[in-house]
Amino acid sequence: MKFDLHIHSCLSPCANLEMSPSEIVNKAIAAGMGGIALTDHQSARNCEAIAECARRAGLKCLYGMEVCTAEEVHNLCLFDTVEQAMAMTDFVYAAMPKRVNDPDTFGDQPVVTWDDDIVEMEWRILAMGCRRTIPEAGAKCHELGGVFIAAHIDRTAFSVFSQLGCIPEDAKYDAVEFSRTASAEAWLPKAAGYAVTRSSDAHNLDDVALVWSEAEIDEFSVAALKRAFEAKAVRISPPLLRF
Repeated sequence: MKFDLHIHSCLSPCANLEMSPSEIVNKAIAAGMGGIALTDHQSARNCEAIAECARRAGLKCLYGMEVCTAEEVHNLCLFDTVEQAMAMTDFVYAAMPKRVNDPDTFGDQPVVTWDDDIVEMEWRILAMGCRRTIPEAGAKCHELGGVFIAAHIDRTAFSVFSQLGCIPEDAKYDAVEFSRTASAEAWLPKAAGYAVTRSSDAHNLDDVALVWSEAEIDEFSVAALKRAFEAKAVRISPPLLRF
């Protein structure tokens, strides 16, 4: 099964407004993905919509978020259910600044239905980090039954290496993620023995499933991913030579 574990919807302030749950699902199916994960910045409020879109289209989906922690490191938290993802959202929201988003500065943050109606605009500034540390976010993710992945570790901003210079021993990651352009030869030695994924980190429709991961799994679930990670049985697509 091929899967893309890092996709943003229109809720993420840096994502294109065309990234509605229905369009994401359609694009993922057209690209041959067997499963996807929705991972908006600091929030899972569009997960209910994509769950319904995926159900109607017959696409497997995980629900989560990309948490920017106190270290200004991005981390993926993925769950089997919308309810788990929303519990993680509550945990992150409680540690975020109580500032109202300025769409002209940071971007719009629409919460939508499965058929693309806007329910409301998220008022918090999702472009900002929270006070939770990497160990705290990882522990809460695992407590809720999720999988915890270090996002785009090769990037020069918002990665464990850009911010900390290494993968913290107390992070308890289940896997690490390479970006679309990361060289496996250059970065595998730095992955410290962790299982490796590659995902699109799509903010635009054309980016969905540009790269992917795959594994021989009989179901698209947190448990199946963890088994594949533990067995180092995940394969990643080649990097994009130009982006």
